[in-house]
Amino acid sequence: MAAARKFFVGGNWKMNGNTAVYKELLAAWKGQEVNPAVEVVIGVPAPYLSFVKGEMRDDFAVAAQNVLDKEKGAFTGEMSPEMALDCGATWAIVGHSERRQFFGDTNELVGDKTAFAIAAGMSTIPCVGEMLEDREAGKTMEVVGAQLAAIADKVKGDAWAKVVIAYEPVWAIGTGKTATPEMAQETHVQIREWLKANVSEEVAAATRILYGGSVKTANCVELGACADIDGFLVGGASLKDDFPVVMNATK
Repeated sequence: MAAARKFFVGGNWKMNGNTAVYKELLAAWKGQEVNPAVEVVIGVPAPYLSFVKGEMRDDFAVAAQNVLDKEKGAFTGEMSPEMALDCGATWAIVGHSERRQFFGDTNELVGDKTAFAIAAGMSTIPCVGEMLEDREAGKTMEVVGAQLAAIADKVKGDAWAKVVIAYEPVWAIGTGKTATPEMAQETHVQIREWLKANVSEEVAAATRILYGGSVKTANCVELGACADIDGFLVGGASLKDDFPVVMNATK
């Protein structure tokens, strides 16, 4: 991992938990030592953003799990970046595979959401990744490249400093299957090469690329040792008392 890229561990609680669960979990985390050189950001369900921000230890940040590319208006059930910021979130997860699969977020919409959130003052975690059939057909970078292109079409110049890319092979999310460290590293290198060729050498060198896909305490150290894996975006394991073990994967 390049020295300039600070290790990043993101949690994504998805649609799980409640006030009691979060209060107990956050209390458990407060008592555990976490490497101060690691940036930690937790994706929280929208109704609980303010509560979690108030309970969270000061060295961790909070992310919205989704935002719309609109400031306000007749968009029932949606949340603007401005609303997320007002509730204490400074980050937004954008284009998670579940948003793409179940709610119709297209590559173009993910690019629009990413750019709009950045313009509103948020940092972003846009997600990319392939289905199992894509990997088996040798189309991983064809799919991921198209996803990245839609982001690069809208995110320009210094705005890339507000982007942390999460590579999540869809076939390894919540399935218990994990890409081997070698497979994950190979794709991370390809993503970095894509950024070098299509954005800039500077952006490619500086942008953090996270691995997501059944990361847990048992495999985080081996994955975190890969040169181009700059951290993780973690689902189920981020709801456990021992999640700080993952945060300390490079300690």
